[in-house]
Amino acid sequence: MKERILVTGGTGYIGSHTVVELQNSGYDVVIVDNLSNSSADVVDNIEKVSGIRPAFEKLDCLDLEGMDKLFTKYPGIKGIIHFAASKAVGESVQKPLLYYRNNLVSLINLLELMPKHGVEGIIFSSSCTVYGQPDVLPVTEEAPIKKAESPYGNTKQINEEIIRDTVASGSPINAIMLRYFNPIGAHPTALIGELPNGVPQNLLPYVTQTAMGIREKLSVFGDDYDTPDGSCIRDYIYVVDLAKAHVIAMDRILNNKQKEKVEVFNIGTGKGVSVLELINTFEKATGVKLNYQIVGRRAGDIEKVWANPDFANKELGWKAEANLEDTLRSAWNWQLKLIERGIQ
Repeated sequence: MKERILVTGGTGYIGSHTVVELQNSGYDVVIVDNLSNSSADVVDNIEKVSGIRPAFEKLDCLDLEGMDKLFTKYPGIKGIIHFAASKAVGESVQKPLLYYRNNLVSLINLLELMPKHGVEGIIFSSSCTVYGQPDVLPVTEEAPIKKAESPYGNTKQINEEIIRDTVASGSPINAIMLRYFNPIGAHPTALIGELPNGVPQNLLPYVTQTAMGIREKLSVFGDDYDTPDGSCIRDYIYVVDLAKAHVIAMDRILNNKQKEKVEVFNIGTGKGVSVLELINTFEKATGVKLNYQIVGRRAGDIEKVWANPDFANKELGWKAEANLEDTLRSAWNWQLKLIERGIQ
């Protein structure tokens, strides 16, 4: 058994897939999640996929005392992968204080507790939102950090600065910040996938729920952007490919392969896909027609962004492998499995 890793937000969408990949690589995983946007039965499904049941604690990372006790209860945690955060752009515009409290304080608590409990490194779940609307596409890690378009994006920028400042202060920790583009799809077993509580804030769950008839129609926010078909362009990455990047990053930290104490990698495919293109590809991949309508633009949305993933490809030896059709099909299979389980 390799080292023990703490995964915060580990019953969430990206977290659950990463737990599976960590376990497949021999790591001993402890999950912490307050279940605000996920459910405890995800732990059962992780066990079904990997054959190993991860330790699970229902706990909020804002609870400093509770987190302190957790590190004592599970000694020897060597690394943290920090997913736990509120993550909807639109909601963050409406509820900025919720986002600042949740996303900043949870990280601060972890950084405070790491040296006390001998935790060597942290992988921070960052986002391409830190680039704002980039001047040059595809965007590299050297691109300037722009003024955030939303409180959500701003929390990612501030958290990156908090990590840099903490390491620069002499704290004995190493960090890798992974700037994700847009994770989509579900595990090939269809046992874990994206299941937000309530109305989905992300595009693909809304697509699959509309295709299933759970939602009446999908709204496409704007068709008057400066893109070939007028809809926003994003870099959609398969969630299992993304999860594997975390395992490689954790190996890098624990095996002292980092070139610097804080490193940043773009985790994307390098290909921009518009919202309308995604819809057309989904229809082609599944044979299901989508009821959608074009509506006005949404506050906080960036026009177009996609990654230059060369640095991650070369330095980490990681690459996005899945194609878009297969990824969209995996999301549809997950939706079908949810209906089978009576979950809407």
